[in-house]
Amino acid sequence: MSDANASIAASASAYGHVLDRTRVDTSHGPILYLEDITVSFDGFRALNALTLTVDRGELRCVIGPNGAGKTTMMDVITGKTRPDAGRAFFGQNFDLLRLSETEIAQIGIGRKFQRPTVFEHHTVFENLELAIKGDRRVRSALRARLSCAQRETIERTLCTIGLADERDRPAGLLSHGQKQWLEIGMLLAQEPLLLLLDEPVAGMTDAERERTAELIRSLAGTHSIIVVEHDMEFVAGIAQKVTVLHEGAVLAEGTLAQVQADPRVIEVYLGR
Repeated sequence: MSDANASIAASASAYGHVLDRTRVDTSHGPILYLEDITVSFDGFRALNALTLTVDRGELRCVIGPNGAGKTTMMDVITGKTRPDAGRAFFGQNFDLLRLSETEIAQIGIGRKFQRPTVFEHHTVFENLELAIKGDRRVRSALRARLSCAQRETIERTLCTIGLADERDRPAGLLSHGQKQWLEIGMLLAQEPLLLLLDEPVAGMTDAERERTAELIRSLAGTHSIIVVEHDMEFVAGIAQKVTVLHEGAVLAEGTLAQVQADPRVIEVYLGR
């Protein structure tokens, strides 16, 4: 058995054959720790010894020019891309590089892509029901009866994302912004510890952008959140700490005011 498979088997045995997100240990450090992560594609180095830490409950914004490595970083965190070198830990006890995409989702990392992917022919409530049951077989999942706890989670999520009044509406009839909120709700229904949000306000109206900012701010603390975004006005409205990526590495980090005043950031990103 390979070291990776042995580690997964050991974790499964320790947690009753299920990787338990309640066992994520952040008592002595961050919830996410990336060290010297390097990824190359056909000779192009997408990530170049990237090191990043995110604390539990933190809201982190990641900005940078196109090709800076933002998407590849999220691909590594979620197990979609395996790095050539480096280390990646969720808490102090889960080595992300030894887990599959499914196992990484199971321990509490959820990702929302730029374009919403909801079940358009099903209602808002049914979309959340499918998410909470985690069953890709739509018909069998909808036939299964919800537990009281699951129903309470859905009701709470509907209120959180501001779609309680749209619960019986087909998702395909929602506005673009509402679809984005629904997809965030579908992640929240699975109770993730870390949320990765890729350009969450792309294509939104001003009112939808403000509502999204309120939603993300309300989630910080309960969840750790990484937001990748190009809209600097939106970033200014939510940012606690900002990381600037350039050529696959961290160029600058700090408050938004600090990174905006950094001559290197102005040269490679803000000045464009």
